[in-house]
Amino acid sequence: MANFRNGRDGRSEEMLDNENQHRVDGLSGKVSRLKEIAFDIELEAKDQNRYIDDVHGEFDSSHGLLSGSVGRLSNMLGTGRNNRRLMCYIIVGFVGLFFVAYFVASRVTA
Repeated sequence: MANFRNGRDGRSEEMLDNENQHRVDGLSGKVSRLKEIAFDIELEAKDQNRYIDDVHGEFDSSHGLLSGSVGRLSNMLGTGRNNRRLMCYIIVGFVGLFFVAYFVASRVTA
């Protein structure tokens, strides 16, 4: 093959090599930064999965507690008239307590 370069091909080849080496170094830095970011993302994803698993376990235990409470409440409502009256008083008390807490909270924040 014919050499189509002019007489300065040694110097221009050296300049091209230097430029290529500079770009390779820059690319190497970017690749290592991307590797660090990928590792950080992996750690964050593992932490989030662990957190979600913990929350799932908490919800499961709360579900068991609430289903037991609802079962006992249904049993209490079905037993007789006196229990229904007591349940009405308890519900009215909770609603009143909620309104008092809301009133106090609104006064504190205002």
